[in-house]
Amino acid sequence: MGAGDDDERVGNSETRGGERPTRPKVDDLLDELEVLEAKVHAPEAKEQLAETIRLARRLDTRGPFGNVVTSFDRTDAAEALVGSVVFGIPMLVESGTLEVGTFVASHVGYLLGTLAFTVALVYGLLYVADFQEVKIVDPVFGLVPRRMVGVLTISVVTATMLMTAWGRVDWSTPWLAACQVSVCFVAMAIGAALGDILPGT
Repeated sequence: MGAGDDDERVGNSETRGGERPTRPKVDDLLDELEVLEAKVHAPEAKEQLAETIRLARRLDTRGPFGNVVTSFDRTDAAEALVGSVVFGIPMLVESGTLEVGTFVASHVGYLLGTLAFTVALVYGLLYVADFQEVKIVDPVFGLVPRRMVGVLTISVVTATMLMTAWGRVDWSTPWLAACQVSVCFVAMAIGAALGDILPGT
């Protein structure tokens, strides 16, 4: 059998119908590990396999703008804070923020719709838009992504503190004040999500 036959055999192993097979991804590895985990019953082997799955989720794979994002640490929190402040300051000094807050205070349906839209938009920026490949790891209560909780919490706290410190709200009327803060929160939540996800940490 000659060298030409060897080359042909190698070529056939790499192609099928003229196309190269796709390279396995981390997701493929995780799928295989999870299938294997379901078949393993020995406690020690199951624990070791679970640790292997956790390590695989943290593999330093490159995404469109940086690494695959899994954790939410102090650096991410700081980036979210900066983003929320940058987007929120125009809302803090704009009188229209208070007017909108007054309006939604008497139209609860619009208030709830605005908040729901904001949460959905933040989720879309973090997990649907292709800025980064973001993995949901160890969600709160097994359901809510930790990164989303962090971004929304930072936005709420920042909006409340700054609007209070700058005298933009009067807490003697708590419902009105909360509604006015919620309007500022919308912009800050978007800014926090972008500030967190764009740097690619």
